Order: sequence, then C-alpha cells, then structure tokens
Amino acid sequence: MSYFSEISRRGFLDSVVSGLAGVGLIDLLARQGRASSPGGVIEPHHAPKAKRVLQIFCPGAASHMDLWEYKPSLEKWDGKPLPGEENFSSFQGKNGNLMQSPWPFKQHGESGKAISTMLPHMAAHVDDIAFVHSMMSKTNTHGPGCVFMNTGHATEGFPSAGAWLSYALGSANENLPTYVAIPDIRGEPPNGKANWSNGFLPARHQAIMLSDQQPIRNLQRPGTIPSADDVAARSLLQQMNRDFAERNPAETDLQARIAAYELAARMQMSAPEVSDLAKESAEVHQLYGTSDENPLKSAYAKNCLLARRLLERGVRYVNLYCASRASGVDGLLNWDAHKTLKLDYERHCPVFDQPTAALLTDLKRRGLLEDTLVLWTTEFGRMPTHQAGTRGRDHNPDGFTCWMMGAGIQGGVSYGATDEFGRRAEVNPTTVWDFYSTVLHLTGYDHKRLTWYHNGLDRRLTDVHGHVINGVLTHPV
Repeated sequence: MSYFSEISRRGFLDSVVSGLAGVGLIDLLARQGRASSPGGVIEPHHAPKAKRVLQIFCPGAASHMDLWEYKPSLEKWDGKPLPGEENFSSFQGKNGNLMQSPWPFKQHGESGKAISTMLPHMAAHVDDIAFVHSMMSKTNTHGPGCVFMNTGHATEGFPSAGAWLSYALGSANENLPTYVAIPDIRGEPPNGKANWSNGFLPARHQAIMLSDQQPIRNLQRPGTIPSADDVAARSLLQQMNRDFAERNPAETDLQARIAAYELAARMQMSAPEVSDLAKESAEVHQLYGTSDENPLKSAYAKNCLLARRLLERGVRYVNLYCASRASGVDGLLNWDAHKTLKLDYERHCPVFDQPTAALLTDLKRRGLLEDTLVLWTTEFGRMPTHQAGTRGRDHNPDGFTCWMMGAGIQGGVSYGATDEFGRRAEVNPTTVWDFYSTVLHLTGYDHKRLTWYHNGLDRRLTDVHGHVINGVLTHPV
C-alpha cells in the first residue's frame, strides 16, 4: 500500500503546514542573509574599492573650527555677538560672543588646505584626505551623538557600521575577529559598548574589544593539558555543537556562541602574535611615539600600531578611539571643551597628532591604503561663540567636520562648508546617513539593498535616508 493511501486528512494538513513553515523559514533566512553563504557573506553589489575600514573616533565633539575648518571671520569678529543669534542658548545655556581659535591655521600641501598648527604631523596628509565640512547631527548630547555617528540611529539597539560590514564582508582571517574595537586607555566612549554593538544582527558581529593595555581576558591556553588531549576534546566539543546547531537552525544566538568559542580557540595562537608590538622595528616605534614620556600619548600610539597590525592581518573593521567618556571634569578625558578650550586641546592634540599621522603614513607606505578606507569621526561640533563666563565652546549639532582617506577617496578635497563663523552647515549639508552611504558604496554595497529583516522591517544602516557623497570619490556614481 502506498504512502498516499495511508495518509490521513489530519496528517495531510500537518504536512502542508510544516511545509509552508519550512518555506517561510527559508524566506526569513534568506532575508536575514544567513542563507546566502555558509558564513553569511553578502556578495558585493558592485566592484568594491575597499576591503577593510579603519574608523578613528574622537569622543567629546572635537571642534571643527579649531582643528580642520579655518574661519577668518572668527578673527575679524572676535569678541562680538553672533549676528542674528545674540541671545542664543545652546546645550549648557546662554552663549557669549564669538571667539577666534586660540591657534593660527597654516596652509599645507599642493591643495593649500589650512589646518590648525596644533596638528603639525597630520598636516603632512592633507593632500590624501577628503574633508567633509558640512556634517550635521540630530542630537546635541554625547551619548546619543556617539551612537548616532556609529550606528545611524540616535538610540541604542541598532548595529554599528562595523557590525554591518562584518555581516556583509565576512572574515578575511578565520583566526582573528572580523570586527575589533580599540578603546582609549582613559576608558570607553559615551554610551560605551553600544558604539560597537551588533544590535539586532547575530551576536558574532559585535566587535571584540582589544588594546595594547587590555589584552583579551581568559585567552591563555592552560599549559598543563597535553596537546593531543586538547585537540581531541575540542574536536568532540565541535561535533557536539554542530549536531545541536543543526537540530536548532533558528537559534542564531547559539550559532554565534559556537562561532565565538571556536574563534577564541583559534585566537589562542593568533591574538598573542598580533598584539606583540615588540616584533616591530625601532624605527616603527619611533614613528608612532610608543615610548613617549606622556603616558596617554604612548598608550594611544601603541593602539594605533595595534590597529595597523590588525588591518594587515585581515580584520575587516577596526574602531580606534582617542579619548573616552566624560567623567565629571569637562575636557579632561575627551574633546568636550566647555570651559578651557585652549588648555584642553593643548593636552589632547599632542596625544592624537603624531600617532594618528604615523598610522596613516605606515598604511600608505605598506600599500594598505590602496584598499583600506580610513574615517575620522566625532559626534558633533562646537559653537563659534564661547560659553558665558568661560573660554570654552558648547555643543553644536548643526555643523561639524569628519573626513575620509584611502581606497576610492579623492585626496586634497574639502566638501561642503559651514557658514562664515562655523555655526551651521551651509554648503552641501551632509548627514550621517550620507556619510555611511558613501562608506558602504566604497566597500561594494548599495546602502538601500544591504538590509536585515527585524520586527517587520528591512532595516539598514542608513535608516530610510542617505546619498553617496560623489564629491569625495575618485570615481563618482
């Protein structure tokens, strides 16, 4: 007797329901990208320029008109009210009069780009950098501002740009993480780990925290276990994990945890090597300033060197932080110069300048800039006026500077501008979504098509916004 003659009406309906559920699961998996390939890698939508990304982040809202965007009108109008906003109140209250930068600007390179004399080492790279002087944020608060700059959303719970590219690009080195965050020795940035979170993407796309000062905990292999026993135990555990995962295909957290444990096992050999800066030459250490007498500078320099070693070994996305969250003292731990701008930046700029410039030099001379995209970011800008009763500047989400360098970027370019005082983005206003539309384009992805199905929506890094910034590209689209 055949199967079809034996099957009951109830059994037939159960089979149909199960089959439709399977179809639905396949569709869901496909929409989430897990069915695209074994590693969840998404095929590029077009030929990429960049294989990896370095994002340098300066928390605290680094002042654009004191670092990157020269404003002669601030010198001319110094001490006078801001025209049309004489009684303007910003984040911390009423503003005083316009205040010129404490430091002169000087032109550099064939482009003649003027930047602050507080950044003499970075000045050597102006012909390779595309400055975006017309950035805008949707918040004037540090925590949401940092998260917005890193994820495209001002609230927590969304994947960072690094997580999106971990999801899309997959691993280029199975023995190292796809995505690494390197916090400053002074601590994590405002809103902490939300800045490199996987959000609703699988947990394997969250960044692994690593720095020269804080190696990965519990990574050292026990020396008392015989090698053969170690291999046999891990082989058995791997098979048990795989069997369980196959029986529970919808458990993405389980899959991520298995992948994380297996990566940790491989990293026991690879991570100590990549973080061993002693293998670098004396010339390289001198270039970065790793032995500088300023402990903050030497620590950041070592993190810069670590970033280069990670990138050249196949890590897809590295978040490198210079400064940390505020800690009750304005401007002491980050770029949040509310009261004493001159004193604060004369402390921060020397920490940032030489090591960052050395990292760019090192990437370039090793040929890594040909397929590495470098980003410099901060959460928003600062006011052209001084805060009442102080010589500092308040928060300004209406205009600030970020920049790009490397793969597919036209160097020596200044795209957009704030008004003559640096108050608001006036020429080619640019959003965080435009910025990341451009990043995704350079890595081979259309920001509208790189999505993840979550809570009934096809979510994306750029929300429902964004346009590629053609003015910074070597090959506009």
